[in-house]
Amino acid sequence: MKPVKVGLFGLGTVGTGVVRIVEGHQEDLQSQVGSPIAISKILVKDRSKARSIHIDSSKLTEDPWEIVRDPEIDVIVEVMGGIGNTKEYILEALERGKHIVTANKDLMALHGQEILAKASEKGCDVFYEASVAGGIPIIRTLIEGFSSDRITKIMGIVNGTTNYILTKMSQEGAAYEDVLKEAQALGYAEADPTSDVEGLDAARKMTILATLGFRAKVALEDVDVKGISSVSQQDIRYAQQLGYEVKLLGIAERQDDCISISVQPTMVKKSHPIAAVSGVFNAVYVYGEAVGETMFYGPGAGEMPTATSVVSDLVAVVKNSKLGVNGRQASLSYKEKRLKTDEQIASRFFLLLHVEDRSGVLAQIAQVFSRHEMSIESVMQPAMPDQNVVELLITTHMASKATLNRALAEFEGLPAIRRIKSVYRLES
Repeated sequence: MKPVKVGLFGLGTVGTGVVRIVEGHQEDLQSQVGSPIAISKILVKDRSKARSIHIDSSKLTEDPWEIVRDPEIDVIVEVMGGIGNTKEYILEALERGKHIVTANKDLMALHGQEILAKASEKGCDVFYEASVAGGIPIIRTLIEGFSSDRITKIMGIVNGTTNYILTKMSQEGAAYEDVLKEAQALGYAEADPTSDVEGLDAARKMTILATLGFRAKVALEDVDVKGISSVSQQDIRYAQQLGYEVKLLGIAERQDDCISISVQPTMVKKSHPIAAVSGVFNAVYVYGEAVGETMFYGPGAGEMPTATSVVSDLVAVVKNSKLGVNGRQASLSYKEKRLKTDEQIASRFFLLLHVEDRSGVLAQIAQVFSRHEMSIESVMQPAMPDQNVVELLITTHMASKATLNRALAEFEGLPAIRRIKSVYRLES
C-alpha cells in the first residue's frame, strides 16, 4: 500500500511531537485514512544536533527547497515558525500541488488570505488548527460546527503565558515582575516576553478567529491591543473585592454587520466560566444566534497538545485526498469588513482614581459623568494612610468607548484628580 509522504519543516518541540504521534500511532492512523503516513524528509537547522528522539539521519536536510521541490512529497507540515521565507516556501509548495498543515499563527494572521486563495486556485488544502489555542479544535469548530449559525461574539483567553502570570498574581498575591521571571524559568515565557505580555500573540490569534467567525478580511492592525505589563497587584485585589478576576481577553464582536476586535486586560465576573480558567490553559467562548453560548477549554500550548492538532489536520488532508475533495474547504472571506467606531463600541467600565480628600470632589466627578451621559453603578472609597489623597473605585453602566474617553479627558483637566490609576473593561 503506497504511503502518503510528508515533509516536515521544523524539529523543535512541536515537530518532535508530530514525529512521535505519526510513528507511534501508525495503526490508528492507517485505520482512519486507509494507508500508511510516512515522514520522509525533515528540515532542520543543524543535522548534527543531538535530539530527544531517534531520527534516521538520511531524512534530515538543511535545505527547504529539497522538500518543496520533491515530487514524491504530498503534504508539508510547517512547525518552524517565521514569516518571510516561510511564506515563500508555502506558496511555492502550493504552486507544485502540495497540501499544507501549519501551526504558524503569525503567518496566517498576516498572509492567511493570500495563502488560502493560492490553495483554492491549485486545489490544495491548507489547515492551521494548531495556530490558535494549541490542543483546542476551535478553528475547525468555527468553520464547520458553526457553518449554519451566525456568530455574534468570540471571547477568549488565547495566551497561556499571560494567563499563568495573572493566575499567580491572583491566587498567590505575587508581583508581576516576580511571576514573569518564574514563567521564563519554567519555559512558559520567552527571554523577550514582549509578544506575550503586550498582547501581540493574542492579537494575531484573534485576527484569525475573527476572520473565520465573521467571514471578513480582518487585519492585525484592526485589533485594539493592550497588554498586562501595567496590571498591578492592587488592581487584582480591588477586582476580587468587587467579585471579578482580571484576565487578558481577546474580544471580537459583531452587531449590525459592524465588528470590533480587541485584546485587553479585562475584569471578568467570577460567576462567568472563563474567570475560572487558570494557569497556562486557554478557553474560547463563542456566542451564536442559534446555539447561544458555548465554551471550548483545554491546553493552549505544549508538545503533544499542539502536535495532536497538527496530526489531526494531517489526517483531514489525507481523507480529503482519498475522497478527491482537496481544496474545497478553504474558508475565504467574502463579507465586507466594516469596523465599529468608538461611538459604537460599548461596555461597562471600572475606574480607579486618586483624588484629593476634600468635600465636593465626588460631586465634580459625578457632574463629569452626567455631562457625558455616563451612569455610575457603584463607588467605593478604600481607607488610605495618606489623608490628603484617597482612592475612588468606580464602576459604570454601559457606555461607549468614545464617551469614556471624553470623560477621561475631562478628568485629566480637573485639579482635584491627581491620577487616573487604572481603567478596565468589565465583562459579566
